[in-house]
Amino acid sequence: MKTKIGIADTTFSKVDLAYFALDEINKKFSNVEIVRYTVPGIKDLPVACKKLLEEQNCEACLALGMVGKEPIDQQCAHEASQGIITAQLMTNKHILGAFIHENEAKDEQDLLSICEDRARKHAANTVLLIQNPDELMKSAGMGLRQGRAHVGSIKPKA
Repeated sequence: MKTKIGIADTTFSKVDLAYFALDEINKKFSNVEIVRYTVPGIKDLPVACKKLLEEQNCEACLALGMVGKEPIDQQCAHEASQGIITAQLMTNKHILGAFIHENEAKDEQDLLSICEDRARKHAANTVLLIQNPDELMKSAGMGLRQGRAHVGSIKPKA
């Protein structure tokens, strides 16, 4: 039986984040069905994910959004994050939020690199949460990052 994953993305994003997520899942996982739902902006993602989980019977969701540089964009991202948390609690299902903030990047090429890395890693993590959570457990405390290079872990002294 295939794992059904929802991917919600926005038209506001400067990059087609779902392209990277879909590509990653299709390359690494053969038994996943993906349902995509595109909405105008980041604050629309919580209901899009909730609809994917409840109406499309997805087992988990990936919410992909880009946050602009203005203070109002940061506020909208915070509100969207709160909505995603609420939707998770209402459905008792995982929604991974993969937001890319424009001000994280030094230039457009750096922004594209962050987008691709974060979308791909979160896409794989979304599938692993459902299909193989033990695989994620093996990486606990490893300092893994999405969007940038991993920072590594701090090992206790023997």
